[in-house]
Amino acid sequence: MILKAFLLALIAFLGKMDLATGTNQLQRPIVLGPIVGIVMGNLQMGVVIGATLELAFLGSYSVGAFIPPDVIVGGVLGTAFAIQTGKGPAVAFAMAFPIALLALVFDNIMFALIRPMMGKMADKYASSGNIRAVNTIHIVAGILMCLMLSCIVFIGFILGGEQVKNIVDTIPKQIIDGLSIATGLLPGIGFAMLAQMIMNKQVMPFFFLGFLLAAYFKVPVIGIALLGVILVTVLVQFVSKEKNSTLEGGEDDEF
Repeated sequence: MILKAFLLALIAFLGKMDLATGTNQLQRPIVLGPIVGIVMGNLQMGVVIGATLELAFLGSYSVGAFIPPDVIVGGVLGTAFAIQTGKGPAVAFAMAFPIALLALVFDNIMFALIRPMMGKMADKYASSGNIRAVNTIHIVAGILMCLMLSCIVFIGFILGGEQVKNIVDTIPKQIIDGLSIATGLLPGIGFAMLAQMIMNKQVMPFFFLGFLLAAYFKVPVIGIALLGVILVTVLVQFVSKEKNSTLEGGEDDEF
């Protein structure tokens, strides 16, 4: 139990380090889920649950001052508890989302109290030209965030593993079946959240084009994605040529 808790905490630490490695999406449930599955001894279930949670948390990205539910803590503990209880994806999100909201409370405390204090320290050193101290504070602030999340995962798994298993075992079959149905709806919610963030007049025609190709012409998702890449390439080249011709025409007129 202690070893698994430590390894899960390490996974959460590495997931949060994604912000320091170029945001390569290491923090997403679809990446962390299989790793958690290996630690919990069920890689297949980790892949399935990770993919399910990824669709559910698809729109959970920080935009501006908005801090979404913590997908790292929720994904790691949700996947671990779901595998431990043997209930699979049906209850993974039911566990992951409340845990993610709880972790969000600690995130807000860190951003509201700790980060401003460290920011003032960095401003003080920056005014005196001490660049090394500013860099050190920046790195320490990131490590503190990683440690905070890893501690939540470690303590949560130690305290909640057996208790969650007992609670899940007492859940009636009707509720589990309802959660299974809800799990099937979660991808739609995730895509809706993502569409709300990126949808505009320029993107909307391409969205409906992809929908028509999938719904009426049965084109696979990979085919639609490749078609999207081709359209983007053609449009970029067209816009570039149009800008170049405009600039050349303007120069000729001035001449």
